[in-house]
Amino acid sequence: MKKHFGFILIAYIVMQLSSIVGVPLLYKIGVDVLGKPDETVRSLVPGYWLVISFTLTLLIVGGILRKSETSTRLERSAPIGAGRSIVWAVLGIFMAFIAQSVAIQVEYALGIQMGSENTQMIIGIIEKVPLSMLVAAIIGPILEEIVFRKIIFGVLYEKMHFFFAALISSVIFALAHFEPEHVILYSAMGFTFAFLYVKTKRILVPIFAHVAMNTTVVLMQSIYKDEIEKMMNEAEKIQGFIGGLFL
Repeated sequence: MKKHFGFILIAYIVMQLSSIVGVPLLYKIGVDVLGKPDETVRSLVPGYWLVISFTLTLLIVGGILRKSETSTRLERSAPIGAGRSIVWAVLGIFMAFIAQSVAIQVEYALGIQMGSENTQMIIGIIEKVPLSMLVAAIIGPILEEIVFRKIIFGVLYEKMHFFFAALISSVIFALAHFEPEHVILYSAMGFTFAFLYVKTKRILVPIFAHVAMNTTVVLMQSIYKDEIEKMMNEAEKIQGFIGGLFL
């Protein structure tokens, strides 16, 4: 693996662990330096640290990439034309949602509860710190595509068939969301984004599809949160009733 890839992975891992130090530090600054009420600071700090840590990491990763040379087979390959890339980027949004829907049905059939605690936690943070929506919708997906598709998948694809490279990188992508029960859901999306990268040879294509998908989900969850919860409850009741007919 090229040295600059290693630096990017280290930056991403440090970002994921940075809240251990960053959140208490930011809390202390809010209470001791700014004199803000304890409860107010406690509720806002996670959201602001999310924005700070992800933004700094994106700037660092961008700086590393600008100084690096192409090093994987996908990076060395000639990308498809801009027009076809745009078509695949748009198609990729629908492909990602279809993959997600199929994965949800598979998980439900296996007895895995619908809904994501990770998503709900992020929505809760966004409600308190709206600026953190930029992380969930844009900055996060960009970093994830660079780390899990451009680097991890790209390096694995040098040494093995697409299926195995996509499988391994997608499982790592899933586990990085700290919801092992939804490994099928996240892996399905990881496969989709890996396919888009290989098909177009442009990392911007899966980035666009990932950003568009996350933006849609965040907006829907934020604006129509109550309606979505009601629909999910109704869907679970209907599927439970149908499943009961075949027992």
